[in-house]
Amino acid sequence: MLAAALEFREVFPRYGDRDQGFNYVPSVEDWTKVENVCQILAVFNEVTNIISGIEYPTANLFLPEVWRIKEVLNKKSLDLNDYIRAMVVKMNTKFDKYWGECNLLMAVATVLDPRFKMMLVQFCFPVIYSELEATKNIDTILRILYELYDEYAEDYNLANVESSGHENARDIGSSCSGSINVVGKNVMSGKSIFESFVRRNDTIRPVKSDLDVYLEEGVYICSEDLDLHFDALEWWKVNDLKYRILSKMARDILSIPITTVASESTFSAGGRVIDPYRASMSVETVEMLLCGADWVRVLHGLKKSSNREEPTYEEILLP
Repeated sequence: MLAAALEFREVFPRYGDRDQGFNYVPSVEDWTKVENVCQILAVFNEVTNIISGIEYPTANLFLPEVWRIKEVLNKKSLDLNDYIRAMVVKMNTKFDKYWGECNLLMAVATVLDPRFKMMLVQFCFPVIYSELEATKNIDTILRILYELYDEYAEDYNLANVESSGHENARDIGSSCSGSINVVGKNVMSGKSIFESFVRRNDTIRPVKSDLDVYLEEGVYICSEDLDLHFDALEWWKVNDLKYRILSKMARDILSIPITTVASESTFSAGGRVIDPYRASMSVETVEMLLCGADWVRVLHGLKKSSNREEPTYEEILLP
């Protein structure tokens, strides 16, 4: 609203000249205040569109925006204008209330973005937290990363051991049947023998884990055009063979949404996901309807209509 008013700042005095009852013509000082406030709110508007839009991004995009907000607040807290400093003090208090404690999921998801890794965490945390807290939080994130990876590695190795056991049993059965049947039947090929060897040796842990290799490599740098449309999940899909264990861990964490409610729904008193006609639905049914509707829209490149609050059942259930 303020940005729209700035575009028509010359219209207000003219309207005041034509309508004697219009007594709310902003002064030059008022317009200056509006411009200064818009410089701050423009950042919040852009960040809100990134993290709370209708199409939900993956969790790796959150930390750079949180850092950006904190940087703006720190800079504006030293502003020469008293009204800006007074506004920013309240905003900083609110920021520290919600972000004073390190959000581990947000940080871990950021590390699993090949464009960021630990470099972004080490870059952002000194701005968001104090020097002591930043160092402590960075160490905590590394510890959590390795603990999570160890759990995934254990599951992966256990699954390979079971697969190898089944393969060995099948090999023994084949050799036994081969000794009974005619020579030449049920004989394992050289390729099958090699595959069995690979499965048995794949359970042996390498000297360096996937996580060690991933963190030691440099960050992934792509062109500016591709960076705007970079898909972290797609990158892990392409590199699944290189990081067998870490890719599964990355897919599970990056798929966690930043927020479950779009910003336009959060601040709308009229929009309700569960209206009186759907109040008797189970939680599972509601989740299926909402997820199904989102998937259909993404599949066909559709967006919610702005003149209706909720889609019809036909739109949800039928593509």
